[in-house]
Amino acid sequence: MIVTSGALAIAPIADAEVVAVAALWQRCGLTRPWNDPTSDIAFARKGPNSAVLVGRDGNAIVASVMVGHDGHRGWVYYVAVDPDHRQKKYGRVVMDAAENWLRQRGIEKLMLLVRSDNTKVQAFYEQLGYDAQERVIYAKWLDGREPTP
Repeated sequence: MIVTSGALAIAPIADAEVVAVAALWQRCGLTRPWNDPTSDIAFARKGPNSAVLVGRDGNAIVASVMVGHDGHRGWVYYVAVDPDHRQKKYGRVVMDAAENWLRQRGIEKLMLLVRSDNTKVQAFYEQLGYDAQERVIYAKWLDGREPTP
């Protein structure tokens, strides 16, 4: 699957792009110490229920999204646009690609998580037609480590 929207071409991540995409996520402040981005990419690429989509402007990787589903709901993670390439609607383009990826698999609902203090990103999703929903999120590390924020 390769989709082109204006200057941005979207395609599944290639082996040679893993390091560059992980660096993009770090540059965008999306990584956390307890999640290794290269391991997350490898895990997403293991099966048919998830993918990492990469946006290129010419030869430069400037956007990405990790998309997957559980059979009922789709989820996106690591929605990233290089800070030097923002305000070009690339975030909208990668989200459209993720939504289309899910539609092609018969998934009708997309869910995503945004930290409560990240109001700029909340406004972005609201502009795309997403609504905040009241939920309580529980988490537990299965290896026994202490909770993380």
